[in-house]
This record gives sequence, structure tokens and C-alpha cells, in this order.
Amino acid sequence: MRSFATITTAWRRQATRTASCRSTYFAVRFNSSVTPRHVNNTNPVQELQQRGLVAAMTSPDLVDHVNAGPTAIYCGVDPTASSLHLGNLVTLLGLLHFHIKGHTTIGLVGGATGSIGDPSGKSTERQPMSAATLAHNVAGIDAQFQQFFKRGRAYAQNRGYEVEGHGGKVKVVNNKTWFGKLSALDFLGDVGRYARVGTMIARDSVKSRLESPQGISFTEFSYQLLQAYDFWYLYHEDGCRIQLGGSDQWGNITAGIDLIHKKKKTTEEQVIISNGADEKAIAAYGLTIPLLTTSTGEKFGKSAGNAVWLDERMTSLFDFYQFFVKTADADVGRYLHYFTLLTSEQIQDVMTQHNAEPEKRIAQHALAKETTELVHGVDAVSKALLATHVLFGASLENVKGKELIDAFEHDSRMISLSRDQVAEMSLDRIAVESGLCSSKSEAKKLLKSGGFYINNIKAADTAYRIGEKDWIDGTVCVLRSGKSNYKLVRASP
Repeated sequence: MRSFATITTAWRRQATRTASCRSTYFAVRFNSSVTPRHVNNTNPVQELQQRGLVAAMTSPDLVDHVNAGPTAIYCGVDPTASSLHLGNLVTLLGLLHFHIKGHTTIGLVGGATGSIGDPSGKSTERQPMSAATLAHNVAGIDAQFQQFFKRGRAYAQNRGYEVEGHGGKVKVVNNKTWFGKLSALDFLGDVGRYARVGTMIARDSVKSRLESPQGISFTEFSYQLLQAYDFWYLYHEDGCRIQLGGSDQWGNITAGIDLIHKKKKTTEEQVIISNGADEKAIAAYGLTIPLLTTSTGEKFGKSAGNAVWLDERMTSLFDFYQFFVKTADADVGRYLHYFTLLTSEQIQDVMTQHNAEPEKRIAQHALAKETTELVHGVDAVSKALLATHVLFGASLENVKGKELIDAFEHDSRMISLSRDQVAEMSLDRIAVESGLCSSKSEAKKLLKSGGFYINNIKAADTAYRIGEKDWIDGTVCVLRSGKSNYKLVRASP
């Protein structure tokens, strides 16, 4: 396995593709003499435990089950949006640890359960989605599952994991596939008869809602049976023996294990079990990951009330990167264990250097680079670094126009206007047209106060017109008001 110094050399090599990137964000350096190790020999359950990512297991036999040979594990996500967010990333990492060590990984998109809504951790009932919205969200998350494991494999290989020929199968399924074939009577008769109402009421997700003023609808009350059937179905159809989820999913996971124990697929299966089959050989397991909060108790992945999405069209590369750069010192060491595949030795090396010069935020930049590469790919790191370079007011003298456009491809800060249009506009008008200011009067005040910048150079002349020399490589120019409000204008055909 490569040392952290080797990894960061690759980062710097990637960054130098952008010749202008000379800011301190590119100057963070690491040195490490970590001894390589063959990481694929580690049991993924034990690996997660070492990283602090196991809240509970339904049985300690899970470790032996995984040691016995390749198995299958699944985690489900309801499509409440068209993208997953950082709150989902920790469970995705859990699946990735199994995948890169040769186990079959199943991502379940809740096309059926998404129309119901999981009451776990919710104080009120979720508003129902239209069929069109649900279908759109299912398609988005299905594609995101596939993309995450593709990029996750590449990221793991770049960190020294011997994934090639060892990575397990990845499968993405939609539970509407099997629920769509069941009528209400079929479900109640075939699944409902195995559920005990007393047990269902006692589960935390239901109990807390029963005690609230809002109560709980029968629809939400039945959710645990639907998720239980998901596990039962995958157990029998795909040989899936493990369900992974956040700690708030414990009740739903154990409901699935109960159903697997009680409801047999065939009479022959029941006879085999009744005749003394090895319980460990047929057991199903649950594994939960702690719900993450910051050191101040805030829910992880929330920024001013807004989720940080894994889709760069919803959260830009710059904003994704900066979320991790802003991590508190009290949290960054823990997050390096959670959200990266760096070894404990490499993380310790980073933290040692960080503690020596905390003002450089060495650990935060390491975390941001690692997670950006994991989620968005290796090229996204240089794009995020370039965006950081630009949006922190550094010189744009050597920046290439195409690199700027690529770095801000899905960023709402970039708009398109024709060069002819721009040439005819006064600066106060282009400030409004670009969205930099809300009105011409605001823009005029900005110009008079010296707070308007073109390509990070102050525009002092209110009569100035943007011309040929302001277009970087003839394709883009950068407008700024104050210290941090940016718009990039791309020259449209």
C-alpha cells in the first residue's frame, strides 16, 4: 500500500495540471513513512469497528460469517430526493468496505417504500410524492449508486487496495419490483400474519410517535413490515445475509431478521430447518452505523439547514470541498477514519502535522481532497482546488479559460451571455444581468465604493465596458462584489 506521501504527491501532480494554482490551498504538503500493508486481508466488520463505524450488531457471529467466505450485504435508501446526501455517505462507505474485499454489495432503492415514508427519526409524517417525482428520484439514486461504487473502486485502488479481481459484485435493485406483484391481501396474508402488533408498537420508531401529539398513521406503522420483507426477499433471491443501516434502522432490521426466521420460502426449507440445520449456516445479520453528529451535537451533513448533496449539480464541487475544509478540529480526526480509506497510521501522520500547525488546516484539506476524490472522482479534486483558488480572490493571470469552465460546469455561479451582449452593457447592468446584484442602484453603489472586481482586479471606472482583454482565453470572465460574491460569465455562441 502506498504511503501518504505518495498519495499527496499524486494530488500535487493533479493540481499542477492547472498552472496558475499557486495559492496556499495548493501548498499543503504531507510527509509520511507509513509501512505498506495488505489491507484486503482485513475482515470488513472488524475494519469498520476499528474506524468507529459500528453502533451495533445483531450477533457477534457476524464476524465469523464474513470470515467464512464471500457473503452479500445490502443497504436501502428511500428516494426522498433525486440525490443522496452526506448523511448517506457513511453507510455507502460501509458497503464499500465490503465490496472492495470481495463481498456482493446490493444497493436498494425504495421505489415502493418511498411512497410510504419511514417514521424512524421523524416527528411528523412525510408528505406523499407524485408518481412522476418518485420515478425521477428513483432514477437519480439508481444511477448514483452505480457511480459511487465505480468511483469507490478507483479510489480504493489509488489508495493501495488490491481491488482488481477481488472486488465483489455490485447490484442495484428497486423494491417496487417485488411489491408491485403483491396485492394488499397477498401482503397481509403472506407477511402480516407473522408480525406481532405488540412487538411492532414497542419499536422505538413507532413508540416515540405514538407518544407524540401527531401520533402515527397505519401507513407509517406498516413501514417496518415492508422493510422486513425487503430483507426476506433479498435473503432468498440473492443470498443476502446482512443488512446495513444507520442506528435508527435497528427496529426495521430486526423486523426483517424475525421474518426470515419465521417465514420460510418453501415447505422443503421448513423441513430442513426442523431437522436440525446449523443455525449459523442459515442466519441473517444486522449491522448498524452510528448516526453522525458534530462535536457540538449538530446533525452531520447539514449546512445552514441545507443538505450537502452528492450530486455536483445540486452541491457544487467548491461547496462540497469547502464543507469538509470547514470541519472543526474536534471532528476532523474522526471524520478521516469515517470518510476515507486512509490507514490509521496515515491518519495519525496527518493529525501530527495538523496539530503542529493547526492554522494551515492540514487535516481538513486532506479530508476534503479524499472525500472529493471518493465521491466525484480524481479529476474533481483539481477542479475543486481551482474553484477554491478563484473564489478566494487569487490572481487569475495564468488560469486557462477551459479549466475555469470545467471547474464550474455545474455551479450556479456560472451563467452564459454572448460577448456582443456583454460589450453593450454598462457595469451596473451586467452586475444585474449576471445576478451579482439585485438592482442597478445596488450595483452603482458597489462601483462607487470600489467593491466591484473583474477577474479579481478592482474596476475603478464606472464607465468601463468589458472588452476583449477581460475574456480569459476568449471564453469566460470572473465578476466579484465584495469579498466573496462571485459570478462567472461564460461566452455563449
